[in-house]
Amino acid sequence: MINLSLQVRRAVPQDHHQIANLLLHEANTHRHLDWRPALEWVGSQNYWVMEEDGRITAALACPEDPPQVAWIRLFAHQPHLSGLETWTALSRVAFPEIIRTDPQAQVAAIVMKQWFQNILLSHGFELKQNIVLLHWSGDTTRTFNTPQGIKIRLMQQSDLFAITKVDLASFGHFWHNTFDALQRAYSQAIYATISEDDSGVIGYQISTGNPFGAHLARLAVQPEAQGRGVGAALVSDLIQRMNIHQSARLSVNTQADNAASLTLYEKMGFKRTGEYFPVLVFRPDKMPPSAS
Repeated sequence: MINLSLQVRRAVPQDHHQIANLLLHEANTHRHLDWRPALEWVGSQNYWVMEEDGRITAALACPEDPPQVAWIRLFAHQPHLSGLETWTALSRVAFPEIIRTDPQAQVAAIVMKQWFQNILLSHGFELKQNIVLLHWSGDTTRTFNTPQGIKIRLMQQSDLFAITKVDLASFGHFWHNTFDALQRAYSQAIYATISEDDSGVIGYQISTGNPFGAHLARLAVQPEAQGRGVGAALVSDLIQRMNIHQSARLSVNTQADNAASLTLYEKMGFKRTGEYFPVLVFRPDKMPPSAS
């Protein structure tokens, strides 16, 4: 049994080195799919560590970004500790503070490891939806012309405010990428484009590189412009660009219940890999069993 009298406190910038050492134990670590590494969040609100004799043995980070959505960006613990009991010790301190600061906040996680899913389900988290993975490897190619009156061009730094608005309108509050997140995404992109008409920016895509090719990290179209072929034109332009670079594979993720996105990607020649990641959410009106 873990000693629940161990100190749990908010992380401070001086903890950076010890948390970095903690992350060496990948088998006991959950990391969020994020534009910002977990260590860069050290010192922000909703970041806690657990100490044993002055040594950091566990960490939990779930800063709100976007507002009212506290994504679990990091949960890690030393191998000699029980994951379930460590989570209990951290969450019994963290969750009341999150809810006290923002009663409307949801705590959420994209789960990639079964052990972490088991812990969250045992502490009141519920399945919201699944993220499915698809890939395009060049065996099926369809070209979609840019609709009349719409232009596709390379994204510029000055476009970020406009695409932040498009992103919120397209994805809604829960999945929204904030200006800061999109700025980081843009800085990491190998190819980023926008679509615009006389009204301004109506869509965009941001793609990143990996050893196997590229990943379509974000695609959004203003709701009023959906159904006009804007998304298909952005992806078609990306695929043509990928051919120029002779990349072997292009991947993308989307929600399993997003029928419009799945239809678009499958029309473009993407195929499901069979992999999926559950999205679990903790409601503010519930508390972990140990906090009662």
